[in-house]
Amino acid sequence: MQPALLMLILTSVAMSAIAQLLLKMGVGSVRANGAGAGLAFVQSPWVIAGFGLYGLGAILWLYVLARLPLSAAYPFVGLGFILTMALGVLALGESLSPIRIAGTLLIALGCVCVSRSIA
Repeated sequence: MQPALLMLILTSVAMSAIAQLLLKMGVGSVRANGAGAGLAFVQSPWVIAGFGLYGLGAILWLYVLARLPLSAAYPFVGLGFILTMALGVLALGESLSPIRIAGTLLIALGCVCVSRSIA
């Protein structure tokens, strides 16, 4: 795989993980309930930034998909699980249990196995 293509894949995955963090921060900062909660969520700058980052990441992902088989590209999405978990711990102070770490690592290992099996 070309190094530039690998960098685009990793950038797209990172953008999706960071978008998750922004969305979580956005919905956590809004104190609305009931029918007004949905509107309050989408007006949050964090949520808007999260959606924007998702959009940019999706555009990069489309570029990747145009150049690689889906079965070769998609396993890299598994790296997003690890990055998202790390962001939750580092930025939001979320706690980790050994079982959560093990489960996330198993997902990532499965992604590696699938990507290596591609002929």
